[in-house]
Amino acid sequence: MGLGGCIILIAAGAILTFATDWEMKGVNLDLVGVILMIVGLIGVTTFSSIARRRRLVVPSAAPTVIEGERQHGRRDGYSDGYGV
Repeated sequence: MGLGGCIILIAAGAILTFATDWEMKGVNLDLVGVILMIVGLIGVTTFSSIARRRRLVVPSAAPTVIEGERQHGRRDGYSDGYGV
């Protein structure tokens, strides 16, 4: 479930809890609405913690080139194999 689904659960729970006055035999709609809002909030916090871990920048493990170890050659445009 994505962030949109969690927000829909929160909205549906709020509508059931605060905006309706229906009476169903054997079902407490206020309790169902509160449960939906709690599940939606848990989903939002889980989604945001997972998204925060995905955005974590990890430095690459590429080797660094030390300037003294690089071979210096002619740089006339022909020594590297291009433009023969």
